[in-house]
Amino acid sequence: MSENADEVDSGAAEGAVAGGAAVQGSAARGAGAQGPAAQGFAAQGSGAQGAAAEPAKPGSAAPAGSGAGVAAAGGGGATALPVTAAAAGGAHAGAAASAGPAGAGAGAGAGAPVGGGPAGGFDASAWQARQALIQQQRARAAAPAAWAVRIRPAQAAPIRTATLIAALVAGLAAALLLGDGMGPGLLVAVLPAIAAAYFAARAAGRKARPWAVVWAVGCVALLVVPALRDSAWPATLAILSAVSLASLALHGVRTWPGVLFSPFGFVDSAVNGVGWAWTGLRSRSGGLGRDRWLPVAKAAAVALGLLVVFGTLFASADAAFADLLGDLTPEVSVGDGPVRILLFVLGAVLALAAARTTAAPLRWDRLRIAPGRARSRLEWALPLVVLNLLFAGFNAVQLAVLFGGYDKVLKSTGHRSYAEYAQQGFWQLLWATLLTLVVIALALRWAPRGGAGDRRFVRAVLGTLCALTLVVVASALRRMDFYVDAYGLTRLRVSVAAMELWLGLVLVLIMAAGVFGARWLPRAVAGSAAAAVLAFGLLSPDGMVAERNVTRFQQDAKIDLAYFQSLSADAAPALDRLPEPQRSCALRGINDDLAEAGDVPWYAMSLGEYRARKILRERPLKASYEDCSRLGTFGSRVEP
Repeated sequence: MSENADEVDSGAAEGAVAGGAAVQGSAARGAGAQGPAAQGFAAQGSGAQGAAAEPAKPGSAAPAGSGAGVAAAGGGGATALPVTAAAAGGAHAGAAASAGPAGAGAGAGAGAPVGGGPAGGFDASAWQARQALIQQQRARAAAPAAWAVRIRPAQAAPIRTATLIAALVAGLAAALLLGDGMGPGLLVAVLPAIAAAYFAARAAGRKARPWAVVWAVGCVALLVVPALRDSAWPATLAILSAVSLASLALHGVRTWPGVLFSPFGFVDSAVNGVGWAWTGLRSRSGGLGRDRWLPVAKAAAVALGLLVVFGTLFASADAAFADLLGDLTPEVSVGDGPVRILLFVLGAVLALAAARTTAAPLRWDRLRIAPGRARSRLEWALPLVVLNLLFAGFNAVQLAVLFGGYDKVLKSTGHRSYAEYAQQGFWQLLWATLLTLVVIALALRWAPRGGAGDRRFVRAVLGTLCALTLVVVASALRRMDFYVDAYGLTRLRVSVAAMELWLGLVLVLIMAAGVFGARWLPRAVAGSAAAAVLAFGLLSPDGMVAERNVTRFQQDAKIDLAYFQSLSADAAPALDRLPEPQRSCALRGINDDLAEAGDVPWYAMSLGEYRARKILRERPLKASYEDCSRLGTFGSRVEP
């Protein structure tokens, strides 16, 4: 049964096609069935099912006086219907009645001939209209969604040779510089991809806008973090933020859908970019004669030969030059071949994706989020006013505790110290801040929009909520400060404190948007997030953790040597200030990690790792394993 078969009406009788030798291979379609030409088939009604004569085999003779036999299903049984000469010539028979008892059709009764009249013939125009409707339904089902059509980019201009060369260089740089790890090599490998995007933008006639320049500069600045810091978690955040800023710069978005969805445009550009480059290569292969590529190949071969010959001579003549040449030249082995090939493909594809995005970006700003149904002032404001009163009461208690109510709070809650009391409430206040942002977003969706009075009312209610939430943010940060004084600073604590600070900044931006307008708010929030990640990486969280704990040790002689074993090389300068044997025990984990890594080329070594290697080379560890074990260096640690 084909997918476009017609539906069977209740009580309808199905027609058949009787074909002779002249109508072989044509399909007979009734209401709900289709059959081959020149072969009889059973027509099915709602009440009973008739038995058809055995289908005639193609090429066999039909019974005398009839074509292919057809049985019509009636209400009480099957009645053989002779086929007229016109039917034998290929006419369709058996128009089904749309209503009435089963088997009631034109010329009902035993032995009624099947004619070609309107009452008993096949309505070709209705069948054609039905097929046209089915084709339209199929076309609508296969058509892309409306939003996909809306954001579809314009046709990209043909790829330029400069863009192809830049993508090739990006692939080579990724294969040679990223096989040993992240570091300055990542920034160097990204530069050809930036050049590919620049060449594609020139070919497309796109000019750099101020916000695009800001995003591009921020992207490059974030890629400096892996070159400076050895710690993986701030470097990973910086790389992800750099990708997000690159998507903002290449797509040129300015709305919330654009800011949120533009990074996914790289996926579409990566797929289309490969085909785009392949089309460009094929178009150039026909006109690229031997007289054009042969001189370039010869010149490249001669240059490579000169470098190898004279480089080898100079390296053998001077040991210092040999060391410099060895440090600058990437080391590639046969065993690294699969990884290098994968990095080459990845680097070239990402460069093509950046160029393709620049040439024909998806138009994410065309996505529109319809606002919710506007509520009345009472319906909208009552929950928010109650929430504001709750925030005000909580903040009043916090101010009372802040100005001398510690002893009473500790006595009533049963906590031994205010640090323990503060630690219990910080996470709840962090979640309260996050949920407040969600409440503000939903409140703006259903806010009353009757006029200027409603706008002022909404600003007043939500502005009050934002101000009260800022007090909650300050309380949470104050609690974290007490907690760090009691138990020391850790990666988790510095991370959540930085997160709380950024949420406070977002609240300030929302309040400013209520006064000056919100068109700039999506880009401001994205920029503030990137700036926070950049500041987080440049401040070196592992270095901050080590510095704070070393200062704490100098004040009260408390230190957790076991926790230092998990820190990165960024903590080495601060830990180097400790006295022996604490210094050697604190640096033991970093020393073991660097010894296991072995020699690392310059393009894979961060500044933090370089400093740590220099410190350990100039002042080796002195404490023995037994001394460090006695101090608790290798014990398990559970954060309080």
